[in-house]
Amino acid sequence: MSTATQTGIAAMSICFYGAGSMAEAIARGLIHQQLVTPDRISMLNRSNAERLEELNDKYGIQTVLQGETNEDYLRKADIIFLAMKPKDAAEAIAAIRPLVSPKQLIVSVIAGISIHSMELLLGGHFPIVRTMPNTSSTIGLGATGISYSQTVTPQQRAIAEAMFRSIGINAVVDEPLQESVTGISGSGPAYVYYFMEAMMKAAEEMGLEAGMARELVVQTVLGAAEMVKTTGEDPETLRRKVTSPNGTTQAAIELMAQNGFSETVIRGAKRSAERAGEIGAAIERSITE
Repeated sequence: MSTATQTGIAAMSICFYGAGSMAEAIARGLIHQQLVTPDRISMLNRSNAERLEELNDKYGIQTVLQGETNEDYLRKADIIFLAMKPKDAAEAIAAIRPLVSPKQLIVSVIAGISIHSMELLLGGHFPIVRTMPNTSSTIGLGATGISYSQTVTPQQRAIAEAMFRSIGINAVVDEPLQESVTGISGSGPAYVYYFMEAMMKAAEEMGLEAGMARELVVQTVLGAAEMVKTTGEDPETLRRKVTSPNGTTQAAIELMAQNGFSETVIRGAKRSAERAGEIGAAIERSITE
């Protein structure tokens, strides 16, 4: 990160519209990486004062409980994160239309809603960053897809990418590929958890105690992922290295292949991406009707 980018972020006021787990993860990353001080971060929600008090106690971020109104935080912000639930997004974004200006950078972490839809709701061409983080962002190991509206400047791009590096890695993609990002990394942690569930069940059915099964499966998945990352080798290459001819691993892989394991994962990821497109199209229809 350049000194100019770091200095630029440090001088900015950042407002999160939405106070859920993703908003907290990003705010925590910004604070822990010392990109911005907590007093420059505000967070708002509709009515959950207990949640706002918790966030202020944990991080020192600002909320209505510290004396300013939500409208003040939104107007003063240099960067506004849209982090509300998708079902509430259209109404909530339209409601802030009188409070925002094209001088502000709008960053969305809402699944499915397009840049075009946000522009319709905000009533103009804003610098908008559309992102798709995943839940691993909560422990700083996230993977985020990032797309930009045409009005986002190079400096704003650098700032956006620096912010999301505070919670993991990111990949800049053309906006139509955001659905693909959803199918792979957005929904991807759930596929891994699903696989782990099955592995733990198999371990228990073969006589291992539940706690031991969990420990073995977690370490196996962690170690396998780290092997791919550390060695730089393809998963296919690493798989072949541990699959001895006529051995135990080959027996398992052959059975999984016969039952369509790979094809099922591929179809599932594609269906997730397809569903993301359907959700986005439904949101856009609701705006234009």
